[in-house]
Amino acid sequence: MSTTAAPVLRVQGLVKAFGDHRVLDGLELEVPAGVATVLVGPNGSGKSTALKCITGADQPDEGRIEVLGEELDERSATIRAAMAVVMDDLDFFPDLTVVEHLDLFARAHRVPDPDAHVDEVLREVGLSAQSGQFPVSLSSGQRRRLALASAFVRPRRLLVLDEPEQRLDTEGVEWLVERLRAEKRAGLAIVLASHSPVLVEAVADEVVTLGRTT
Repeated sequence: MSTTAAPVLRVQGLVKAFGDHRVLDGLELEVPAGVATVLVGPNGSGKSTALKCITGADQPDEGRIEVLGEELDERSATIRAAMAVVMDDLDFFPDLTVVEHLDLFARAHRVPDPDAHVDEVLREVGLSAQSGQFPVSLSSGQRRRLALASAFVRPRRLLVLDEPEQRLDTEGVEWLVERLRAEKRAGLAIVLASHSPVLVEAVADEVVTLGRTT
């Protein structure tokens, strides 16, 4: 019997077309625990489309997606508990402060000692000083950090990120690199799309190029 663990994420024969244009044509991915797979390619090559299909935000025309060996179904409690997603800035609640947002996520996912955990995540993402502010008052980079914090504050087995480096300065990208390396060391599976050569070089165990590169 094989001792190789099943991948956290498996994508088989993923096809997605818009009209006559096939954006994805048979995409195959296997992402085990502790591994980061990075999707690269020009704008319009299907990176975000692939991630939307993987998270259930869009339906593929063909193919199969499995998370922890279970076919993707947004109604599955197992999959909801396993997958943390940052596709873009969240639709933040206008009447909740930064700390209240993260507290809501932590308590919704039944994180032990949520107050201490939220404080720790705030320190790590560099938003402790802004904890009492409303999201609308944050800079675009700070809102990006808050979106990422919303994923880091909850339990997860699979992290799905669409261009997480967007609107982060050089220091922010360096922080993100170290955070994603820590996620891998903790056994997280990561699939992300990126345009940042620095992030790809530092984090990727596998690079999948979509679309034409010529």
